[in-house]
Amino acid sequence: MTAPNIFELRVAITTQDYERLVKFYCLGLGIEPAAVWNNDGGKVLMLNMGNATLEIFDERQAEVIDNLEVGKRVSGQIRFALQVPDLKAAMERMLANGAILVHEPVMTPWGDTNVRLQDPDGMQITLFQAQD
Repeated sequence: MTAPNIFELRVAITTQDYERLVKFYCLGLGIEPAAVWNNDGGKVLMLNMGNATLEIFDERQAEVIDNLEVGKRVSGQIRFALQVPDLKAAMERMLANGAILVHEPVMTPWGDTNVRLQDPDGMQITLFQAQD
């Protein structure tokens, strides 16, 4: 087997309200920062989000997933999907820390339970719990 060409995927979010978004993701997901940096007066917080994949959807697939999770096409060009061990607990933490519920949890045809949320800056997030 050959060595991988990619070692890590990082997603960078730029926000006007750094402290609010840091609190939202740290408390909402119940995770500690992996690193914090200050560069020339700028602030960076890194969160370890586990195994990363990049999904590339065409418009039809985005519509299919939005219809499954929300009932209509609502997500933008980028949407996070985060697998969590306890969907109900994760959803409650995120809602308590400023998430907006886009749609109640749904059971997908492949057996996962998904819930659609929106972060304080408007990024849509799918939390999902895989079937056991």
